[in-house]
Amino acid sequence: MPQPVDELDFAEVRRAFDYAAASYDAHAVLQREVCDRLFERLDFMALQPERVLDVGSGTGYGLAQLRSRYAESALCALDIAPAMLNAARARLPQFNWAQRALQRLPPSTSRTTHLVCADMERLPLGPNSMNLVWSSLALQWAHDLEATFKGFHRVLAPGGLLMFATFGPDTLKELRTAFAEIDDAPHVNRFIDLHDIGDMLIHAGFVSPVMEMDMLTLTYADLKSLMRDLKGIGAHNAATTRRRGLLGKSAWAKLEQAYEANRHEGRLPASFEVIYGHAWAGDKMQREDGRQVIQFAIGERKRKLGRT
Repeated sequence: MPQPVDELDFAEVRRAFDYAAASYDAHAVLQREVCDRLFERLDFMALQPERVLDVGSGTGYGLAQLRSRYAESALCALDIAPAMLNAARARLPQFNWAQRALQRLPPSTSRTTHLVCADMERLPLGPNSMNLVWSSLALQWAHDLEATFKGFHRVLAPGGLLMFATFGPDTLKELRTAFAEIDDAPHVNRFIDLHDIGDMLIHAGFVSPVMEMDMLTLTYADLKSLMRDLKGIGAHNAATTRRRGLLGKSAWAKLEQAYEANRHEGRLPASFEVIYGHAWAGDKMQREDGRQVIQFAIGERKRKLGRT
């Protein structure tokens, strides 16, 4: 059975990411690393998609790479936060009216890039309208991940590819354990296990899913620096049952003391379980028995990404 996850307050999620749009890039060390690793996996896919959907495009780091890789493709960038989409727009090539009139445009602008503000669980796109659905570190914010996968399968054309990265249950395990010393309220969002994600892909209609996992570690001088990074990317606790308000001085001191138990070689670690997955839409015809084999690859490449 899939482990239960906390119900999220999506108004709070949108507000947090809108607020963080200006500071996101300065704090998104891990997010860029994961996106780069996801692109490395795309190198092994024989795919030249006509239409590409970037789900949870954020400030557009991955979108810019997709635009460069698939210069002839039509791109659609989707995000729940308008301010994030505005930041993503700024990464795209800008051309004046004279260049357009004379059609002296670089190849990368031969197809359109659309920016869409919408919920990934309610895609405003037609069936079979995309050839590649790409998502780097956005699916952990889905309220119903299996329903989200079904929406991806609906918009993918036959033979289309879904490729994504998301977080697993051991993400921020040190912070979750430290907060448990204060109270029983949820302070760190809960994440879904890769085996359950693989099952959800099958139930959503995908074929030949492949799942991989890496553990990445950021290190910090102190707890405040970690919390500053999380706030800077808009990734704070959005559970509906979360504790409102700031921690008092005594609670914060207790949290710092609990986290200090993790200090190693002068630094405080923050673990991130990163799950990578891809699956194909197939011919989108109902299989007779519905049985498939899911491939899993569990990695232990613990790369430390230092933060001051």
